[in-house]
Amino acid sequence: MDSLRLAVGTLTVLRVPPPARVDPRTAGRAMLWAPVVGAGLGAVAAVVLEAVRAVTRSATGTLLAAVLAVATLALLTRALHWDGLADTADGLGSALPAPGALAVMRRSDVGPFGVVAVVLVLLLQVSALAAAVGHGYGWLCLLVSTTTGRAAAAVACARGIPAARGSGLGAMVAGT
Repeated sequence: MDSLRLAVGTLTVLRVPPPARVDPRTAGRAMLWAPVVGAGLGAVAAVVLEAVRAVTRSATGTLLAAVLAVATLALLTRALHWDGLADTADGLGSALPAPGALAVMRRSDVGPFGVVAVVLVLLLQVSALAAAVGHGYGWLCLLVSTTTGRAAAAVACARGIPAARGSGLGAMVAGT
């Protein structure tokens, strides 16, 4: 159960007892739980989406439902993916060699590339979700995207895919 607690504690805001042991084996198994955790996150966001739609029943309500569903995911994940997106955009936008780009990514501030990336992806997500709602499968898009997004994280931990740096969670799960 250490691996499940590590997955839930890392990928959500839910308070769970910490794992008794965190080693590469536990971390690797936690990444196998990641899609299951993602499905749970998607299910909660889908309930928010459909509840707001049921109350509002309008084009504006559809947009509001999409915004609140995306906001729910940000809240439930501690905005971990938004922070990672901003860091990645800032690192790539810096045009520095790898060590310098990693230094940019480790800083706590968000630069202009990070801000623009977050705003554009947020608009894209809300717009795409609202369009999917209009076609009757918004809830399914939430379930599939949150599950496959976390499955991609598990795939990225395959042997032969190195971590960007030698410390942190990425180094713990690389190759597991």
